[in-house]
Amino acid sequence: MGNGRAVEIIAVADICEARRQVAHAQFPQARIYGDHRSLLAAEAGNLDFVDIATPPAHHAEIAHAAFDHGLHVLCEKPMATTVDEAGSMLRHAQEARRVYFPCHNYKHAPVVKAVRAVLDEGVIGPVHLVTMQTFRNTHAKGVAEWRPDWRREHAFAGGGIGMDHGSHTFYLAFEWMKSYPKAITAFSSTTPGFDTEDEMGCTLSFPTGMVNAHLSWTAGVRKVLYTLHGARGAIRVEDEDIEVAILEAGPGVVAPGSPGKWRFEKRVAPSDWMDASHVGWFSSLFDEFRAAIAKNEFVGKDAREAFLCVQLIERAYRSAREGSRLLDLDQQLGERLHRPARAQADAKPIEEIA
Repeated sequence: MGNGRAVEIIAVADICEARRQVAHAQFPQARIYGDHRSLLAAEAGNLDFVDIATPPAHHAEIAHAAFDHGLHVLCEKPMATTVDEAGSMLRHAQEARRVYFPCHNYKHAPVVKAVRAVLDEGVIGPVHLVTMQTFRNTHAKGVAEWRPDWRREHAFAGGGIGMDHGSHTFYLAFEWMKSYPKAITAFSSTTPGFDTEDEMGCTLSFPTGMVNAHLSWTAGVRKVLYTLHGARGAIRVEDEDIEVAILEAGPGVVAPGSPGKWRFEKRVAPSDWMDASHVGWFSSLFDEFRAAIAKNEFVGKDAREAFLCVQLIERAYRSAREGSRLLDLDQQLGERLHRPARAQADAKPIEEIA
């Protein structure tokens, strides 16, 4: 698992008989079960961790079951469909002394690593403005054997493109802005006949600046477009292509923020965006998961940011329902993290999650 380290797949659970047959063909050495409960009952003593790759509505239930059996958890995004579920998962991880680690795989895309390297060079200065556009011409399809359109069913997905892509958008924004947002305003729209939205836009106010995002399942092309702006230049990302604009300095130096000349540099970081599985991005993510286990980092930075992503998604939906009303992100939301696992008592004010 990462850096050539092998992980043995001991067991697989799938509620779909046809997918169980596929799993058996792909992993003939693994034992196959009809649900996570029967797998854990039979195999927990043989496992180190559970990898949750179900629709989001089931993440919390499976994570709690894994923690109850003393197992670490690797989990697809979003970590849950509600703030209460997300907080409960992290509290349980702390109490069980087992790692919860989210699959925030966009952090590991080659193009995002390349942007990180440019920012580390300091050539554009600290980022104060980001635009993020994620264009898809349809929702990502599930497997043909089981509800290929589950992302358009609220009961399974918990939401539409905001639930599906909001986490990617938000955790990248946290990194690039080097802070966490204070407020959000959002809008959404849903094509008639579906119960999950296919358009969502939002603006986030950070202590360090502003982020504007638009997510679409109805675009004319599959593409990501990001721009990051600093006082001395900007970075533009279009899938795997990167353009770095650097404000020229020299004789008659132009002060940041005033009209001047820019030097443009082109870079390419092949990232295979058309492969929706993004399978090539996971090696370094797995390394970080292993490191978290080695360090007993049960609820680390990635886990806390996964929780914050769910807060933002929930607030974005509320803002959209209330006519794009600006909503503060007060830290009382984060206090749920520190309540006893799955407790129903009212939260008490303590330190903020971020």
